[in-house]
Amino acid sequence: MEGSEWCQFRFENYGRRMTLLQRLRIVVAAVLLGSGLYVGSCGIGMVAPFGPLLDPAKGIWAVARSAEIPANLETVIPSLDGSVDIVYDGRAVPHIFATTTDDAVRALGYVVARDRLFQLEVQTRATTGRLSEWGGSSALRMDRFQRSIGLALSAEREFAALDVGSRELRLLNAYAGGIQAWMAQMRPRDLPFEYHFLGKKPLQWEPVHSLYLMKRMGYTLAYSSHDRWRARVVELVGQDAADALFPIASPIQEPIQPNGHDRPRFDYAPLPPPGVPRMREVEDVVAGIRGEVCTPADPLSYSINDCEEVPGGETVLGSNNWAVAPARTASGHAILAGDPHLSLTLPSIWYEAHMVVPGEMDVYGVTIPGAPGIVIGFNRDVAWSFTNTGADVLDYFHEVVDDREKPTQYWLDEEWRPLESRVEEFFDQRGKLVAVDTIRYTHRGPLLRAGDGHMSMRWTVLDESGTLALFDAVHAKSATEWLEAMAGYSAPAQNGIVADRAGNIAIRSIGRYPVRADNGDGTEIRSGADSDNDWQGYWSLDAYPQSFNPEQGFLASANQQPVDPRVNGAYLGVNWPSPWRAMQINSLLRTDSQVTPDAMSRYHTDPGNAKADIFVPAFLSAVRGSTDAESHPELAEAALLLAEWDRKYTRENERAVLFEAAMGELSRRTWDELVVRRGSRPIATPGQAILAQLLEFPDNVWWDDQRTVNVVETRDFILAASLEAGLAIVKREFGEPDEGGWRWERIQTANIHHLLGFSALSAFDLPVRGGPGSLNPSSGGGTHGASWRMVVDLGSEIGAWTIYPGGQSGNPASTWYDNRIEAWVDGRLDEVLFPSSKEGLKPSDVIGSITLMPSGGGR
Repeated sequence: MEGSEWCQFRFENYGRRMTLLQRLRIVVAAVLLGSGLYVGSCGIGMVAPFGPLLDPAKGIWAVARSAEIPANLETVIPSLDGSVDIVYDGRAVPHIFATTTDDAVRALGYVVARDRLFQLEVQTRATTGRLSEWGGSSALRMDRFQRSIGLALSAEREFAALDVGSRELRLLNAYAGGIQAWMAQMRPRDLPFEYHFLGKKPLQWEPVHSLYLMKRMGYTLAYSSHDRWRARVVELVGQDAADALFPIASPIQEPIQPNGHDRPRFDYAPLPPPGVPRMREVEDVVAGIRGEVCTPADPLSYSINDCEEVPGGETVLGSNNWAVAPARTASGHAILAGDPHLSLTLPSIWYEAHMVVPGEMDVYGVTIPGAPGIVIGFNRDVAWSFTNTGADVLDYFHEVVDDREKPTQYWLDEEWRPLESRVEEFFDQRGKLVAVDTIRYTHRGPLLRAGDGHMSMRWTVLDESGTLALFDAVHAKSATEWLEAMAGYSAPAQNGIVADRAGNIAIRSIGRYPVRADNGDGTEIRSGADSDNDWQGYWSLDAYPQSFNPEQGFLASANQQPVDPRVNGAYLGVNWPSPWRAMQINSLLRTDSQVTPDAMSRYHTDPGNAKADIFVPAFLSAVRGSTDAESHPELAEAALLLAEWDRKYTRENERAVLFEAAMGELSRRTWDELVVRRGSRPIATPGQAILAQLLEFPDNVWWDDQRTVNVVETRDFILAASLEAGLAIVKREFGEPDEGGWRWERIQTANIHHLLGFSALSAFDLPVRGGPGSLNPSSGGGTHGASWRMVVDLGSEIGAWTIYPGGQSGNPASTWYDNRIEAWVDGRLDEVLFPSSKEGLKPSDVIGSITLMPSGGGR
């Protein structure tokens, strides 16, 4: 967005080391310098008029006075049943002690709004397509896309369908009431800095906004256009090749549901040769990919932009979780770890809290601002976490409409059916109407333009989300009860892992999985003219990938294919992420029969990499067998340097950069058949597991570079050429290998952006332990990573350790804005306090408190 361009400063010592006054001075200076020192009564782009912005009493400087947690505050808010005590511990975690569940949820809304009000609104506007009211034309394309896929409408319909007396509506109202109570009490100095910068007032929070959040997470975790770009791959290389390059079954099986094997299984087969392109002009492929698949850039999103990466390839956004049964732990207790990887932002996506209602609830963990409860965490008996399933829960259908430009009907079962329509208006930051769209819907879902035609979209995220299941699960007393509570959860599909104090461990890929017509798969775009092509229902619960107390004594998920196709061949998804992380965590768990919480904590940032264990020997073997090694000193040098690497992505290592450069070259040189025009990118890139499969067949036609004449390349030729080219790239970019420029911590870093892109309020160039394919898979621009780490020891007394990259407060002037980043970078977790009552917190543990009292007075 435009605002990010005004603050592109780099700081060697990022924000957490600055004083409160220094930070505010930097932000003000960034705004002034970035806008060309143009001050006056008119706002510029996203910037508010500078007079009010710099007002010492009510402007940006005032935020410093509300940056810290109050030592002892009492306040009245409406609709409470009784008083609520909120005690903040030394990590700024609010421990909420209430007498009713509604009051606890209302208090959670209050404290989240106090610390994360701007973030709440960012998420709401992103879902509803209203960011252009802040950012003008820079956000308009993104807003139009968000509205076109129907997220807000589906949330509104779901909310409208709630029974007036339902528990879900009561909880949503209570949470919204807490947020509204904080907003009603806010003084000018409590207004988050970003509103001063934008010159805007906060949007009133409504109960339906919590459902907007769930739809937003559904978009982040379950939106896919694979069947659309896959259709283009079929046009380019043929059906057989496309099926092999982007398979339904991963060639490396290390599934979530144990399959009885004590090691990965490699189901390698030769890749069929590419077929003859079927399109009239190859340029149509590029036009189709760019025009139909790419979603607009979304700088305020937790999602990955399809336009930034070639479709297919390796996933950037991944997560890990695992649990170990008592027989394999040193303490004799079940131990669980959770490690969801999402976009890294300041403030963080997560907010840590503890909620206690005697006899009803005692739960600790993290919530997403906007969610009326704890999402990942533990209670006195059970701990749980999630990873993304990555199931295929979205299908497109070719539709016939009565008018290409302004359709009013679509053809279904030999007759015209009316399209539902909704007019969407878009305004800029000055309130000017800048666009009007008509979004149309078939009975399946939104109708989208696709080249010269139209497609409708059927997507589980647009159905009922089943959010109440998340709240019910926090009351579980056992792993079985937790699984029963989560049975009603719908979307986005997640791998839920759970352990309890009785020593049980379990995992289930929860969500709704469609049964397609003729029990087919979701890799093709079906005709929408026949309702027989519609989804026929959903999987039964007993068919879900799952395991309870497996014989191996541990469970793990890392976004790999959930179930071995030899065990259950039903279609669940396609083009699964390469299972490098799954292989690594399973290897660690298989070789340790006395697991401790400390070991579990170390696993989060274990630098080993199963990918390197496969490809490094292949590169070195290719060089040993090459007749060019003696005449190519650079190739020999590259092999010597790579052989020095222990295949671990430690921060100080100086060889991972060479390996990654060689891997990039290997992919580029291998998949030349997927490049339409010389010099362009491939229209899609197969995953690295497919490359590993191809290694087994040295003369396979895919190794031959179709761009060369009178020569047929083989595996070893391509491997050696890739390694040699990788060395040249690394030397060009980072210097000679003995000059210090190859240190991994200087090359692959984590970068945590402020929600509006202010560099002064971001944390850049953070050295991390891990790399692409490792359990801490930092890659690309470093903007995605471990958003929360948690280890829970389920003994007679619960022991828990957690961390996330950021801090509890969204106020850049606060001590608690980014105070956790250093520990997160180092892979350290903080021990948490888990008192059953406020008296369980020692005075030395407490930094402040808030008492919420009902409007009628009294406690």
